[in-house]
Amino acid sequence: MAQTGDSSPPPYFNISPDAALTEMDEPVSTGGFAGLAARCVQGRDDLQTWGHQEEGGKTLRLFSTWEITKYLIPVAQAHFRRVLRANPDLPQGRSETEGGAKWFSLDEVLALRAHFAAEGSRSKEYLPYRPKGLPAKITAVANFKGGVGKTSTAAHLAMSAALDGYRVLIIDLDSQGSMTSIFGGKIADEWETVFPLIARDYALGLQAENRRRVERGDTPLPLDDVLDTALNKTAQDLIRKTHWPNIDLIGAQLNLYWAEFQIPVWRTKLRGWKLWEALSGALERDGVLNEYDVVILDTPPALGYLTINGLAAADILLVPLGASFLEFDSTGRFFDMLHSTFHSIEEGENLAARALGRPETRFEWDAVRAVITRYDGAQQAELAALMQGYLGRTLSPWRQDYTALVGQAGEQVNGIYEADYRDFNRDTYARGRRTFDETYAGFKRLLLGSWRRDELAGATTRPVRRQEAV
Repeated sequence: MAQTGDSSPPPYFNISPDAALTEMDEPVSTGGFAGLAARCVQGRDDLQTWGHQEEGGKTLRLFSTWEITKYLIPVAQAHFRRVLRANPDLPQGRSETEGGAKWFSLDEVLALRAHFAAEGSRSKEYLPYRPKGLPAKITAVANFKGGVGKTSTAAHLAMSAALDGYRVLIIDLDSQGSMTSIFGGKIADEWETVFPLIARDYALGLQAENRRRVERGDTPLPLDDVLDTALNKTAQDLIRKTHWPNIDLIGAQLNLYWAEFQIPVWRTKLRGWKLWEALSGALERDGVLNEYDVVILDTPPALGYLTINGLAAADILLVPLGASFLEFDSTGRFFDMLHSTFHSIEEGENLAARALGRPETRFEWDAVRAVITRYDGAQQAELAALMQGYLGRTLSPWRQDYTALVGQAGEQVNGIYEADYRDFNRDTYARGRRTFDETYAGFKRLLLGSWRRDELAGATTRPVRRQEAV
């Protein structure tokens, strides 16, 4: 029988209780958590300053002529330079050395893209497809298992869409606020999150109920200070600019979790309130879907009320998961819970709707796709193929590989599109970027196909797909 060269016993043998006692700290009280939290906040703030300006504002790097002509504007470098020479009013970029490569801000890239769209070849796609008169498409990225790359996927989709020329709004529904940190958001309290939008929706429902009560001669239900304050809030009050010129943010912070406790209390007081429509109703009511092209929702790793709001608002659902048995099993349970949750809502709503002869509620999504993240082809190819066999078209064929580029971007609280390719060799950069470019290409097909279907159907507003006439 083969033996290892190390004959020492395992480290968990012969541990002295008295020696272990000397290593113990004093017991931790609830106040001790406050100290730990404060140290983590200090450390987070220190780490978050990586990639920030001295005054604390996060900045987006510049883009080189090579990068622009390869990834952003479909023209040859020589033609790109000729156009700049012929149009001195266009952004000319800046060089770090005499005669060196020209570098441009994303604002300048967007201006150049608009020029090529107006003056360039009609056969090239300088601006992304966006049908006139149709609202933004909402995409929720969700899975109730943590650590599957949910926030990373949502952030990179937002960045990809922005680089493609779309106007993007990110809504962080996760009280951990990781997405908010990636985009440099600083949220003071729950009143700068989606909480007031949900509270306002309830308050409007309460006002409608009170009007009916007054007509019947009943006593109106009271509106407290929270609801009075929420009635004066709009989505535009909450939207913040980011260091990306065409990405805006409604951020999150720890107090947002309060909504998970408050929403069921409100539902108990007003049984007719459709709590799952609060977010979608707010976005439509405030005209947000006409101001953006793409809305990305980053949901908590749980199927709570905030996640339900995000899922009910979404046109497209993306479900990240790793290529492992446990994550595949957990994702199956997630889909089962989605079915149970939304089927239960439909049954509860339609029981009354059928009795009153009203339209029935039916939830429907333009597309649902699972995406494998943190993929290691050398170790996980067989399992990924088996998962593809079971999920079929629902599982995207593109895998998000884990590369050095992805790892470094995460350490620096950045997305891979914010990483300077000069910090890597060209092959590493191209390989790391390509895995996310392919994921975005798959998402863009869903986005364009969804819009095109609405366009051919003659829709002029956001399709009401969740109600079906009896």
